[in-house]
Amino acid sequence: MKFNGYLATAALVTAATLTTAATLTGCAASGTQPAPPRAAATGQAGAGATTDSAGAGAGAGAATGHAGAGEAAKAARAEAAATGHAGTGEAAEAATGHAGTGAGVEVATVRGPRIAVYQRKGASSPWRRLASPNDYGAERVFLVERRDGEWLRVLLPIRPNGSTGWIRTGDVTLTRTTHRVEVDPAQFRFTVYDGARVLRTGKVATGRDGTPTPPGRYFFTELVRPPDPHGPYGAYAFGLSGFSPTLKSFAGGPGQLAIHGTDDAAAIGTQVSHGCVRVANADITWMAKNLAIGTPVVVKG
Repeated sequence: MKFNGYLATAALVTAATLTTAATLTGCAASGTQPAPPRAAATGQAGAGATTDSAGAGAGAGAATGHAGAGEAAKAARAEAAATGHAGTGEAAEAATGHAGTGAGVEVATVRGPRIAVYQRKGASSPWRRLASPNDYGAERVFLVERRDGEWLRVLLPIRPNGSTGWIRTGDVTLTRTTHRVEVDPAQFRFTVYDGARVLRTGKVATGRDGTPTPPGRYFFTELVRPPDPHGPYGAYAFGLSGFSPTLKSFAGGPGQLAIHGTDDAAAIGTQVSHGCVRVANADITWMAKNLAIGTPVVVKG
């Protein structure tokens, strides 16, 4: 399924968004692709949600799909945006997304209109340059894997999944989140943590055998609110920084993964998607109100 979304200010937006067109790809319940609906994509720091298999927009090989301020947001009113925490302390040498990491992880938010990414720390020439906001009008963020002086090794939303690059600390603002999402495909279950404390848990649907949900460490990239909360993508969808291992493209997009709602609650707890993680609309709505873009997501393998 394919979204042709326009970027517009929505109830959860706390920063300005663009009004240009963007394309999102999604994993429909079957091979049939419904007519593309319109979707409002949010691009703010602090709150997040995207689509079934939200695809990065156009961009000549650029790694797209980062969004928001990456720090965990506190629960707010029913339609309020989640707020982020200012980062404190030193970054973990190797940030992990598992229970017991009470100190959390750092998220780097790009300060300017673009950022240079290097393949090696101290390299003289950039490997690629990424724009901010991204194609969905969301602030460009990176999940920090390591800090080394003026350099940060960050997780990138490119193939292969798990790719990293280096950026300069002076080009970003660092914040910290203690929130993370863990998905266990074997148990068809997700768990949201704040440090070691469980905040919410529920059932998921995952990819079919031919289009599996790949294990790995990702983070939320952008937030999309489908126009029809009772449609195939449900109430909200969070784009992930990873991609399908079997679909190099899908419905006009790059096969980007996502966590999103659904209009088929009976399919939760089964393998039904093209690789995305589906959750109940109540669960994705809770995530949209309580988790920030940039929140780490671990898919167990």
